[in-house]
Amino acid sequence: MAANNSIIAPFSCSKGSRPVIPTTPLLTFLERVQETAFQTYGRSNFDPKNYVDLSLKFDLSSTVEAFDQIPKTENGLISVKDFEGFIGKWFKSAGEDLVYAEPVDFEPEPRGFLPQVENSEVRAWALEVHGLWKELSRKVSDSVHDKPELHTLLPLSEPGMIAGSRFREVYYWDSYWVLRGLLASKMYETAKSIVTNLISLLDTYGYVLNGARAYYTNRSQPPLLSAMVYEIYNKTGDLDLVRKALPPLLKEYQFWNSEIHTSIVHDAENRNHFVNRYYAMWNKPRPEASAIDRRFASKLLNVDEKQQFYREVASTAESGWDFSSRWMRNPSDFTTLTTTTILPVDLNIFILKMELDIALFAKLVGENAIAEEFLRASQTRKKAVDFVFWNENMGQWLDYWLNNGAESKEPHTWEAQNQNKNVFASNFVPLWVDLFNSDASLVEKVMRSLQSSGLLCAAGIATSLTSSGHQWDYPNGWAPMQHMIVEGLSRSASTEARKLAKDIAERWIRANYIAYKKTGKMHEKYNVEKCGEYGGGGNYKPQTGFGWSNGVVLTFLEEFGWPEDKKIECN
Repeated sequence: MAANNSIIAPFSCSKGSRPVIPTTPLLTFLERVQETAFQTYGRSNFDPKNYVDLSLKFDLSSTVEAFDQIPKTENGLISVKDFEGFIGKWFKSAGEDLVYAEPVDFEPEPRGFLPQVENSEVRAWALEVHGLWKELSRKVSDSVHDKPELHTLLPLSEPGMIAGSRFREVYYWDSYWVLRGLLASKMYETAKSIVTNLISLLDTYGYVLNGARAYYTNRSQPPLLSAMVYEIYNKTGDLDLVRKALPPLLKEYQFWNSEIHTSIVHDAENRNHFVNRYYAMWNKPRPEASAIDRRFASKLLNVDEKQQFYREVASTAESGWDFSSRWMRNPSDFTTLTTTTILPVDLNIFILKMELDIALFAKLVGENAIAEEFLRASQTRKKAVDFVFWNENMGQWLDYWLNNGAESKEPHTWEAQNQNKNVFASNFVPLWVDLFNSDASLVEKVMRSLQSSGLLCAAGIATSLTSSGHQWDYPNGWAPMQHMIVEGLSRSASTEARKLAKDIAERWIRANYIAYKKTGKMHEKYNVEKCGEYGGGGNYKPQTGFGWSNGVVLTFLEEFGWPEDKKIECN
């Protein structure tokens, strides 16, 4: 494994191209079905994803022919009765392509489970959350392996964990926090299966997909695979996994450092800083929401504007923050999404983490040239993060907006006014990486900034200060943001920072606990204004299950415990 196979070799993308990954005939047809469902039912009680998750009972050509023969009214509509009759006759229900899989390493109460949780009430709840791994465990059905052309689900070989509710398949960045929870639950084999599945996607497509569906092949999600391998190795010492993961991780690194994902920012001392952005390989409506995307695009004037909007929507989905005022020129106008012209703090931190992880893995398996190369790359990126994103006055790292367009390959000259001064939880994500949380004076400054930012609320850290109605905005709090910021603070040498980390974790645990007691469910997101209220907003109904919420609660309880005499009720 030569060093020049890692950083130097570019991902296959010609200079100046605007790539689009072609879709499948099945998806093209399912989008027609989705559009018909929208026209038949209207916006209420309509989830566009359901229709692209359907599996065919018969071959595609016969199904299309039957669809074209459904009777239509004079204005071209199909009756509810005829539409539902067609769906029932020609399709299997959404979700039937996944079947329950008994986790091989699940124990009702694992030995050594959450030793610091002494409160019996909290411990009983933690065991219920632990028990949800059984409910979320799935494997791809034999029918998908036998006839993949009838399904949008991709044929992964290993069982894994779904997020829950409408999210019936494996998702990339969700899997990191699911995996952290599995490690707290001592489910090491299941954690390794998750990594094996993600590596198989990487091997097949050249990058880890947003999710394991045919309609996600045009984009990735925040790159956290190396962090998953690191956590498993840290718990188990599994060197075989490290050895197996290193070549795919080098391939993933190439993808994220291809021309479509990189920009150059030029500083006053004539130095270039290479930094990264999200950029989906797509310029059409997302198949999983095409009926909705088209309606937003209908106000745009021409084909080029529509295609650019579709690319921005898909690129925002690649960010994991779909959707947020963070990506919009005008938070009240969804069509002003401009994600491809934004250099995000957190993406660059995830890639810095990848560089550090690869350097460690290469050293562990004796690839010293690669280890040295990636250590140098991490040092270079640290300088880029310090220069491009850090704002000394605010004590935060800020997203940077490119000023000469997403498609320009010319270096962008850094200007202070191009930093986004709005406050987002992502502005504090660099603390998660030891290069930053090991700097005592920096931690103190960032901690003070967080405390005065307005993000700290009764039930955790808000995602932003903007009430836009989008789900990655105020007043919603999300498990990944709580975890990365808390873990960064808790790893610092500052007693005060560790105290703040514990306080935020306890707020979050309480919020999850009270909501669970009220609803019997773990939720995708929470309202951090009100302890025990789950979150809302966005383009779909609030979801339950829920993979990363379960994982973060278990991780926090493992880290911080819960004393016998500490009350769990909301303050």
